[in-house]
Formats: sequence, C-alpha cells, structure tokens
Amino acid sequence: MSRPSSAVPGLTVRKAIEMPALQGARLLAGAGGLDGIVQRANVMEVPDILPWVKPHELLLTTGYPLRNTPQGLPALVTDLAGHGLAALGVKLHRYLDYLPEQMIDEAERLDLPLLLLPDAVGFDDIINQVLTGVLNSQAAVLERSWEIHHALLSVVLEGGGLHEVADKTSTVLDAPIFVTTPDGRVVAEGGDPDDLASWRSSACFDETGRFRTEYEPGGVHDHSEVPGSHAVVPVVAGKVDHGRIVAFVSHRELDDSDVNVLERAATVAALAVTKQLAITAVEGKYRGDFLRDVLAGRAGGRDHVVAHCELLGWDIDRELVVVVAELDPEEGTEPGPDLELRPVQERFSTAWQTVVARHDRQAPVVGFAQEVVALLPVPPGGDVSELVHDVVRQVSGDGGGGRRQFSTGVSRAVNDPERFPGAYEQARRAVHVGRQVNGFGSVAYFDSLRSFRLISLVQDRDELRGFVRETLHELAVEDDPEMADLRHTLKVLLDTNLNVAEAARTLHFHYNTLRYRIGKLERILGPFTTDPELRLDLALALKVLQMRGLR
Repeated sequence: MSRPSSAVPGLTVRKAIEMPALQGARLLAGAGGLDGIVQRANVMEVPDILPWVKPHELLLTTGYPLRNTPQGLPALVTDLAGHGLAALGVKLHRYLDYLPEQMIDEAERLDLPLLLLPDAVGFDDIINQVLTGVLNSQAAVLERSWEIHHALLSVVLEGGGLHEVADKTSTVLDAPIFVTTPDGRVVAEGGDPDDLASWRSSACFDETGRFRTEYEPGGVHDHSEVPGSHAVVPVVAGKVDHGRIVAFVSHRELDDSDVNVLERAATVAALAVTKQLAITAVEGKYRGDFLRDVLAGRAGGRDHVVAHCELLGWDIDRELVVVVAELDPEEGTEPGPDLELRPVQERFSTAWQTVVARHDRQAPVVGFAQEVVALLPVPPGGDVSELVHDVVRQVSGDGGGGRRQFSTGVSRAVNDPERFPGAYEQARRAVHVGRQVNGFGSVAYFDSLRSFRLISLVQDRDELRGFVRETLHELAVEDDPEMADLRHTLKVLLDTNLNVAEAARTLHFHYNTLRYRIGKLERILGPFTTDPELRLDLALALKVLQMRGLR
C-alpha cells in the first residue's frame, strides 16, 4: 500500500494540541489520527462549510450552524473526514450543550480527532498559534532541507559521485539508501552493509537484485510482505529519467520531511549522473575506439596492447572469451509521456558494464552502435557457460522495468590478444546463428554451432528452399501435422544412428510401428537406411528447416 505525501510538511495534530491555546482541550475520539498533518486553521460558522474545507485543516466551531439540528453532526463528521480534515475542535455550552454519541462514534471510526475546546479560549488565539506553529515547522523543514541540499551538493562539487551521495543521504536519514537505474538496477548504495543486504532480500527486489520499479511509484509505501516502510523518489534531469533513489526504514515511519530530503538528494544525484555521463561519454568513446582496433587487429603488437589495456584498467593478459550481445528487434517498454529514457543501446551498455564489474572490474566491456562486447575471464574450473549464464541472467533481470530482450554469442577461449579478432568474429557469428536457430533471447556458443555455422554462410534463401524441397519432398510441408510427425520420426532415427530399438524407446513406439514408419519414409525420401550420402543430405535439410524454415 502506498501513502501519498503532501507537498509542504506541517505540524501534527498531536503537537498542535500541546500549544498553550489548546492545552485544555480534551480528545473525545479519533486518537488514530493524531499524527495527521495540520497545514491551516479555519472556523465553521456557516451551514455550507464543506465547499470551503481543505485537506490538512484544523476546523473550529461552536456548533452554531447546527444548533437546531444536532442530529446532523454524525453526517458532518463523515463528510469532513472525506475532505481530508486534520481535526475538528468544538466549543460547547453556547449553542450546543453536548455532542451526540453517534458523532463521537463516527469520529472514532474514521480516526478523525475530535477535540472538546476549553470555554475560555478564543478561536483567534488558537488560529494564531496553529498558523505560527505551521510556519515555524515549514521554515525548520526548509532550512534543514537547504542545509542537506548544500551538503549533498558539496559532495558532487568536491568530486564525489552517486556512492558518496547515497552515503551522505543515509547518514542524514539514518536509513539504508539505494540509487537505481530507471529499470531498477542498483548503481549505488549507502548505509550499514548488513542492513543493505537484508533489504536486498526483501520482496521489493527480484532474485537478480533489481529493485522492482514497475511496482514502486514515487511516494511512501507500506507492503504487508515487507517490514517497515520505504520511500521512492525519481531521479530526473530535465525530462530524462535517470533512475530512482529509495530509502528503507524498519524502526520508524517515513514522513514528508524524509521525502523532502530524498527529493533534494535526487536533485543532486541527477547532477552526479549527468556529470558522470559526460565523463563516461568521452572515456567510453576512447575505450570503444581502442577496443574496436584490438578486435580488428590494428591496435599494434601484443605487448603494446596489453600495456595500453592496463592503463585503461583492463587485464587482457589471461584466458578470456569474447562475448557479443545484441538487442533483439522488438519494442521495449517506454516511460510515461512526461519522461524520456536514455537511448536504449546506451542503457543496454550500462547494464552490461554494471553487471560485469561485479564479477571482474578488470574485464573490458564496451558498447558499440549495435552491440555490446565483453571480454570475460575463463573461471578457474573452466566453466564459461555458468559465468555467461549468470551475467546474462543479471542483465536480463525478470523482464520488467523497460529492458529489451537480447541475444548473446560466446567465442572459444583465447589466451593471446592477437587472437581476439578471430574470437570476436566467432562471437558475432554465434549471435546471428543462435538467433536463427533458437529465436530471440538465445545464448549461443561458437563451439556448439557445428554445421549450423556452414548453413548460415549460404545467403541465397531460394537455394536453401530448393535444397529442402528436393531432399525432403512431402516432408518439407511445414503446416501439415502428419508430415511434421514424420519429420520428427526421421530426426530421432538420424540422431540415434538408425538404431531402431533405441529410436522406438525414444518415440514411445512399438518396434513394428517404427519399422512401418521407416518403410513409409523410404517411399517418400529414398533408401536413407542404406545410403549414407542421403542420410547426410536429410540431416542438413532438417537443420536448414530448423534454422530458417522455408519463409
């Protein structure tokens, strides 16, 4: 459940009744609303007060408008609560001798504080003191807000970034702070490490550690499955959405002043992001140009390349695999009409850089115009697939928050920078072939492509269609269920090297049933059980059909 926050904080009803003018007031009902905010005070001495009532208002009355119809007081309480009234103060003995029990019960039910005012106090004294308290409260909040803003701004001006902003905000609010991208990837955090880890495991984050921004709009939130409360504020510069800043607490309730602090922090965070983007754009272009030269084999000799990469913070003098990731051609989730996201490819590159850095800060990751290239170290155990799977999983998240689906290709392992160009081409080939074979979102390893690599080199689709039709005959018809069933039988037979008993077990057929199907297949295709060349053609035709179809 989310709770809206007011734009300007005020003082609470609880603090208001501690003022000298209200010290003799008695709370008749509505104690559950004592922490509501008072931002103004008014007097009700006309029957049609409702159009003039504003939220967070303390309303004072002698009951004059209802002196002849006290039975209307319970309904009045209901209407006033519906208008967001902070509290109702009533002075008796001039026009009303008592308040109906139904009125008191209704105020209790709606948590609307109902105050019995002292006879001697004047409404003007109450209004003056309440308004003074409101102004003092707002002035204190604004002064604190400015001090915090100045302190946070000094962090950035002194060279600090998002981590320093998060640390400073955490100190001010005494709460763990997360700064995320628009789709929820945590880019900075501040606070006690144990507290941060605890909140990361809450339902507000998915299993990849991504904050679920798609379910967390701005404001203060309470969730039944999450202890305490948390506040979310967008980080926006101009009309560009740069992310979110989130505060979590379990020992108290977050209020409007906390949100105000977060808004100040979000403004400074936007400045830090904009500054970092400008620096990254320059550095990224230089890094990208150099890595492009390395992958093209024109960056110089091995020793020069290794030394220059060390200056860039990269360690390439070890066994690595080249990984290429390309966005699939589909529409991504866009933000609301008032905000724009940074270019999709730029966000995609940033996501890869953030995730890879968690595994190895010395691994090169660069975003090009149409792809992201990463050089990942081969783990000690040699299990590259587990590392790649983990990175892809974290970049992908759980599919929410504005990400786009992408395909990934992985080269063979290389231990010499001079072999990077060949590995880069392997990874690019794996992306394209993997997408053709397995569809969007695939992860393909060059070594696993086998004959698909050769088929992918044939650009003449008419030639491929003709080969499939001439080889498979009626089995080439894709929209015929019977032919599709026979194709599956043929594939299992070829995969089992014509072992009829094993194929029958795989297909859950009786041995004689499969012998019958083999005869039917040979009548359509020819004597493939005795002709190895025909079997090779059939296997290739099935792979072509799997890879590209006949479209």
